[in-house]
Amino acid sequence: MPRTDDGKTTLAAILRSLQTGDAAPIAERHRLGSLHPPHVVIGTGGAAPSIFQMGAWSTTQLDLAIFDDHFVAANVCSGLAIEAGHRQNLHELILGAQGVALSTALQMHIASIEEHNRALRDKERAIPAAARGALSVDAFCALEPIVGIDTAIQDAERSLAAAKSAEAVRQRPEFAPIAPPSFDLTAIEALLQRGLPELDADASARVQTHLTGLGRGAEAWVGEGMPRIKGGLCPFCAQGLGASPVIGHYRAYFSEGYASLKKSITDQIAAIGATHAGDAPAAFERAVRMAVQATDFWQAFMSVPAFEIDTAAVVRVWNAAREAVLGQVRAKQAAPLDPMTLSPKTCAAVASYDEARSQVVDTSAALHAINLQIALVKERAASANVSALTADLGKLTATRSRYEPVIAGYCQAYLDEKAAKTATEALRDQARTAIDGHRQFMFAAYEAAINRYLAQFNAGFRLASVSSVNTRGGSACSYAVVINNVLRSIDGARRSPPAWQEADDHERGQGLAGIAGLPQGDRAWLSA
Repeated sequence: MPRTDDGKTTLAAILRSLQTGDAAPIAERHRLGSLHPPHVVIGTGGAAPSIFQMGAWSTTQLDLAIFDDHFVAANVCSGLAIEAGHRQNLHELILGAQGVALSTALQMHIASIEEHNRALRDKERAIPAAARGALSVDAFCALEPIVGIDTAIQDAERSLAAAKSAEAVRQRPEFAPIAPPSFDLTAIEALLQRGLPELDADASARVQTHLTGLGRGAEAWVGEGMPRIKGGLCPFCAQGLGASPVIGHYRAYFSEGYASLKKSITDQIAAIGATHAGDAPAAFERAVRMAVQATDFWQAFMSVPAFEIDTAAVVRVWNAAREAVLGQVRAKQAAPLDPMTLSPKTCAAVASYDEARSQVVDTSAALHAINLQIALVKERAASANVSALTADLGKLTATRSRYEPVIAGYCQAYLDEKAAKTATEALRDQARTAIDGHRQFMFAAYEAAINRYLAQFNAGFRLASVSSVNTRGGSACSYAVVINNVLRSIDGARRSPPAWQEADDHERGQGLAGIAGLPQGDRAWLSA
């Protein structure tokens, strides 16, 4: 066993200088006051020895493995502290050249992943937060395009509006039909042409001639007087009427058929007035006004057909048609027995009104047809979840923003970078699998070899649990020390635990210097 004064550190310094070509390890050991500069000759088994002279080596030996205090400080511990760098360096030492190559490849992939992460953060910040709403960047970029997105958003907005106004939606009535009355021209035409078939033309002419001579309104007051004749006497002069040449014609003229005809004319005038005059136009305008208000209301919750009716124009042609028809019926009333027909002017007025009326009916029918949809809106609004509808609308809005040209470019750049990171992670995993297979053998073998030499040195401690751990900064070596048969873990980045200090100075010196005293072949194996 070498003694403490055998010049081991001087030899280690010379060999380290021979390995690196650095003259400092030798120059540091130049004795003060020495007259001669350092001069070293080392035989290497080759044709010529390596000579250190005038501060430089003639040749260097790169294949040396030197286990000295520099090695310990770099790879095992620095004084009593074990830093992360020590563990990483020791890890590389155990792995050897092949393992270091694998570890280097792994570290390159890890560094590339860090670059990907930085690039992803930059590309993530490029995507406006307002565009993605409550979605994460990954969820936002993963949104699928939706055909007809604008329509979908409009429907979602309407559903949400209906849910928020559920009570108003429930109370609002559906569309009522609007249908202004029509004129029955067929019946009116038949009434105008109606007469008394039982009254011959000669009798009718004589009565008409006689009534004309009586002046205006004669037919009316004569007709009213006929029921007053009692016992064949005139109700005015009480003279007999048996010899009168027209009394018989009067009886035929003013018969029940005549009274029925006049009643029919009067009823027709009253019916036209009740249906087409009075409150009818005002009721029509009121119905249109309510329909307009309902249209404005339902448009916030669903698609509603356009509803545009010029009520003033409709009422204007309506009044014109009514007055034209009434004028002809009143003319018939004045001369009940005269056959009449509807004039072209009256027909044209009614035709104009029918055209306007058809437009009103068609428009109203279009509104009335959506009452089923209104019922569906009411049903959905009554059971709607405002929070869920809000979330759905937000996702649809984000989807539309996602595929706007500028933002789509940002998202594609983010996805490309993410795919590149995934590919690099796959390479990292492959490299880690390869190095794990290499570690499985090397670390167990290294632990066994060290403990074998420690046993030969009669050291009072052994190594245990020598293994590799993966950290964010790279792979490192983890191990524990068995001192006096007690397992003590060696934590990184702190001073060695008191258990390490339980070994005496001689045992610690043996452990750290033992490796340096190994034969060249064993040291080379440990380095590899």
